[in-house]
Amino acid sequence: MAEKRGSFEKESTKTYSLVELVKAPTTMVDKGPDGTILSFPVVALIELVLVLLVVALLLAMSIGVNAPLEEIANPNTTTDPAKAPWYLMGLQEMLEHGHPTLMAILFPTLMVAFVMAIPYLDNSRKGAGRWFTDGRGKKITLYTAIYTLVVMPAYIFLDSRFPARELLRGSLPDFVLQMVFPAILMGIIVGLPLVVLLVRTKPTPREVMLVAFTVLFVGAIVFTLTGFLFRGPGFELYWPWNMPGDYSPWDNL
Repeated sequence: MAEKRGSFEKESTKTYSLVELVKAPTTMVDKGPDGTILSFPVVALIELVLVLLVVALLLAMSIGVNAPLEEIANPNTTTDPAKAPWYLMGLQEMLEHGHPTLMAILFPTLMVAFVMAIPYLDNSRKGAGRWFTDGRGKKITLYTAIYTLVVMPAYIFLDSRFPARELLRGSLPDFVLQMVFPAILMGIIVGLPLVVLLVRTKPTPREVMLVAFTVLFVGAIVFTLTGFLFRGPGFELYWPWNMPGDYSPWDNL
């Protein structure tokens, strides 16, 4: 006759174990994690208010800013400067510094891929949901932003005044001048703060992501503002208040 076993006795064939029995509801019933708020209605109402404010702002701009149609386009006369809308101005500025395949396809694709990969490259829960994670993250982001605000305008100015693709034209293949040189320069600009961070400290993946994302984000702002404010006739660099031919960058708004 087989030996009778109790309901809760350990048995080698079982794939589970009974951890605890409770007589009443646990202490976590109707309680969420500390420091959280309800997505509805709290967050939903905040988002609704923000949407209404944005709609009101756009309505006020549409009423207050006159945007008449221009004259019929003349195929014999090209608008100078011919600028893209502001949200594409950064991309148009990038086209001034390298081959369209590199600046308009490869680099934007890499940027989007990097942003999509951030959750997989940095999957730590420490400091999740906090701006810049901690004080050290704030310092890293601040120094990286200052670096980018200095280096990116210098790159734009020097490359516009002394473009290697023009100075070395004929001595090197166009592929090297239009693709290789700009890619190397941009790689150095983006990679330099990463190298400094890796050499001086032992950064976490999140700190590396903060540096790389800050360079790309601030760099995008610099390229957009440069194309919008500082490009005049001939798409040359001018001060916004010193544009030739009575051109004003604000006319593109």
